Amino acid sequence: MTVSEQTTGYLEGQLLIAMPAMQDPRFARTVIFICSHNSDGAMGLVVNRLFGSLTFSELLEQVGIEATGVKNQIRVHFGGPVESGRGFVLHSPDYAKEGTLVVESDIALTASVDILKAIAEGQGPRHSFLALGYAGWGAGQLDSEIRANGWLNAPADQSLVFDDDLDTKWKRAMATLGVDSGKLSSDVGHA
Repeated sequence: MTVSEQTTGYLEGQLLIAMPAMQDPRFARTVIFICSHNSDGAMGLVVNRLFGSLTFSELLEQVGIEATGVKNQIRVHFGGPVESGRGFVLHSPDYAKEGTLVVESDIALTASVDILKAIAEGQGPRHSFLALGYAGWGAGQLDSEIRANGWLNAPADQSLVFDDDLDTKWKRAMATLGVDSGKLSSDVGHA
């Protein structure tokens, strides 16, 4: 539990891990990095799903950036079902421009086209994770879903967030809590 979570009850900078019985197929077996969480709601990015077959070069062309000679090809991820045409980059804090939000000491968020240009030119952050769309919750909604046994939370770890092995990320996130996902119950209040 971070100091922020202890004093506010909010999960900003934490990982949200879907419970095995998650009914919403958009979030089944997902790991979400929570970028913002306060009394108005929460916003996060799914960090273990790709956005179809869209390539970084194709995305650059769509936003009007020349894609020939791209020095750094990164994958395009599904960040969540809200505003799927909007891009977000989670990254190491070695890149910071106007509009960059440092969420945790080692993870920042930028949602501008400038960071895409910098990544394409090989001038971006050391670690980056590009997502289209985001997961969003209204006031009290995420708290209610957690109480209904929909989610677990864990401290965010830069190596897990930026890791390319998406297929095992959910199990590895569970393991950070010492949880064997095969032994979890889908009933609230039962182990």
